Amino acid sequence: MKSILTLVLRSVVASIILCTACTNPPKPAATGTQSSASPASNNNDLLTQERLRRFDTLDFQFYSNQMWDSLSVSHDPNIKVYYPDGTVSTGLFPQHTDLLKGQFVFAPDTRITSHPVKFGSGDYTCVIGEMEGTFSKPMPVGNGKTIPPTGKKFKISMCTVGHWRDGKMIEEYLFWDNQAFMKQIGLAK
Repeated sequence: MKSILTLVLRSVVASIILCTACTNPPKPAATGTQSSASPASNNNDLLTQERLRRFDTLDFQFYSNQMWDSLSVSHDPNIKVYYPDGTVSTGLFPQHTDLLKGQFVFAPDTRITSHPVKFGSGDYTCVIGEMEGTFSKPMPVGNGKTIPPTGKKFKISMCTVGHWRDGKMIEEYLFWDNQAFMKQIGLAK
């Protein structure tokens, strides 16, 4: 049973990996006031906003629509991804993408629906995403075995911290509550 849960959690982790950023646009300076921010600070703010926009596209379009080849727009080919269960993957294709695909096997309607919180500083961004879907297909658990679908819907919050270099994430840290996910899909109490 522990190996089944581990496989399920890895599938969930992989799917949730691509699910975080935020959509809060920067607030314009008030009319008639002069900004005291330095040009370097303004450039950093613009870079952070561009990374957050890229993250929105990553989750809402590429992940939710399973456009795996498009992940290279925001991910370094040698990205290192840290998952909530302690798994670490290195490399975008096929390592990271294969882990992401697992979620869609048993919940093909998986999607990221919002980024209620997003911000960044320096080379890092942090995004809270909301992932939804339905456990509607058999879930593979290894050795040719599957868990039958429960038909239960899920909606979980997750957080992604991205470390960026040269316009792409080189590290991605994923956080979410696996126990809450398992309860929602009917596999835990």
